[in-house]
Amino acid sequence: MAGVLVLVVGPSGAGKDTLIEAAKTALAEDTRFVFPRRVVTRTAIAALEDHESVSPGQFALHRDNGAYALSWDAHGLSYGLPASLLDDLGAGRVVVCNGSRAMVAAAKAKFPGTQVLLIEANAAVRARRLAGRGRETGAQIATRLGREAPEVPPGAIRIDNSGEVEDGIARFVSALKAIGSD
Repeated sequence: MAGVLVLVVGPSGAGKDTLIEAAKTALAEDTRFVFPRRVVTRTAIAALEDHESVSPGQFALHRDNGAYALSWDAHGLSYGLPASLLDDLGAGRVVVCNGSRAMVAAAKAKFPGTQVLLIEANAAVRARRLAGRGRETGAQIATRLGREAPEVPPGAIRIDNSGEVEDGIARFVSALKAIGSD
């Protein structure tokens, strides 16, 4: 396939959804880039995340019928990237998806040219962002922040998003443009 799959990974609260949404806007006129919505077995909070929500039963049915190019389970939820991304890769596009470090190896096995953008933020910033979502208690946030971080995927491009959001967006868009120009 001529295109490139770009997986955006990193811990909760690092700002992945914010950076992806900003890049979608910044690159809207550049047809090399596409941003397919992932499917998740959790209700989306419209202001915070962009995904299609389905029940676990619907997810399993869709997966079994080939609706996902990639699917995985993490933290008690199921995630899928739509099979339509195969057409975009075949057309030579840069396909930017919110992923998970847990599925990077499977993605690279299926799509050998996969690039990984690892979004990071320090613990204090992540704690503030997670609290702002209102989905978890303080104890649940502390548990989440205390999890051992998975290894950094080999070859990942690391982007620190601890500072001003505009700086993180600029670094993220710049990384995508560099991938798109290869």
